[in-house]
Amino acid sequence: MRRRHISCLLPVVVLMLSLASARLAAADAPAFDLVAVPEAVFSMGPRAAADGQERQRVRVEAFRLMRREVTNAQFAAFVAASDHLTDPERKGWGYRWDGRWQSVAGADWRHPFGPGDAIAERGDHPVVQVSQRDAQAFCSFYGLRLPSEAEWELAARHPDGGRFPWGDDPPEASDGGRRANFGTVACCAPDAADGYARTAPVGSFRTGASSLGLLDMAGNVWEWTASPYREPGGQVALRGGGWGNNPYCLRVAYRHGNPPDIGLDMVGFRCASDL
Repeated sequence: MRRRHISCLLPVVVLMLSLASARLAAADAPAFDLVAVPEAVFSMGPRAAADGQERQRVRVEAFRLMRREVTNAQFAAFVAASDHLTDPERKGWGYRWDGRWQSVAGADWRHPFGPGDAIAERGDHPVVQVSQRDAQAFCSFYGLRLPSEAEWELAARHPDGGRFPWGDDPPEASDGGRRANFGTVACCAPDAADGYARTAPVGSFRTGASSLGLLDMAGNVWEWTASPYREPGGQVALRGGGWGNNPYCLRVAYRHGNPPDIGLDMVGFRCASDL
């Protein structure tokens, strides 16, 4: 009887320890500045069918989304607290963009562009060289999750209408400035015309904010989502375009896909949560 009594208590003890760990993680969570996105029915997809993508009416429940992309400093704090080892670290390589994708030995989130690179002075830049699985692990650790494609697009284009988060105007502003961190206007290579050849500190381009005040929803880095890209195939959807893309890839409806277990130097993420 005593053994049975103790064994019955074990699940309760485990549950209490899990709840304590969750509270500790929540207490240590960085200030992510989550923005409320209201429930909406909107037209998801491009204005004209493109790349086999049809426009469709979608209902999205209210949720919250990080105003900015997850930074190197935030990811470093997560790794220190969780001992998480990323997929590129396990593999020993990540993908780097130099006009074409190539695998580079030693490229990981601490060395995004290869062994000779370091993030010591880039704590406020978006973390890259993390897989979708790494992004999910980060979000989950703090009681959050990755957004679905529909959630991401709604947040970027709300209210429905513009090709870009800020409307229909191109990313190159009339005064010579830019509304986003992106590459050459003629596809597709790194370009320092906006002040940054590759990643920029998150939230640097405030004139490119969405109507909800979300930053870098176009450019800087692509962002992992929780949605499949195409079935079958196993790839997951990426949104937002990055520092090496042209303006066409920065449209809120543009999508791309990659396997969930690879890291790239132009792909990061932001987390969401239910309301």
